[in-house]
Amino acid sequence: MPPIGGDDIGDPVPGEEQTMTATFIQEGASIDYTPGADVAAGAVVVQGELVGVAVRAISANTLGALAVEGVFDFPKATGGGTAITAGAQLYWDDTNDVATTNAGAGANKATPTTSPPPTRAPAPTRRSARR
Repeated sequence: MPPIGGDDIGDPVPGEEQTMTATFIQEGASIDYTPGADVAAGAVVVQGELVGVAVRAISANTLGALAVEGVFDFPKATGGGTAITAGAQLYWDDTNDVATTNAGAGANKATPTTSPPPTRAPAPTRRSARR
């Protein structure tokens, strides 16, 4: 589908008056983060309502980045009633360092929704023609 506006993000829609309400800074796959203490690669970091993952180790007081989009393998809560199905809303339980479907009365922070695993089309079969 072609873009509604011009050729690029932020181009005005022809014939419409434009009012600047936001300035595009960067794609939102990761955000800048400067921790007060060392953060290990793979650590889940909660900032307010935002859940991010340190893809690389970040030293204390050094600018790094947290991934806020992507596909991650998180540890999950165990025991009865903890199964996670595709499409379920997940929450990060920062106390127990696990993903769960339990909002914890607002204490656990929402993560992006899970999606079903990709499906693969069956490989085409080869048929040989006999003459």
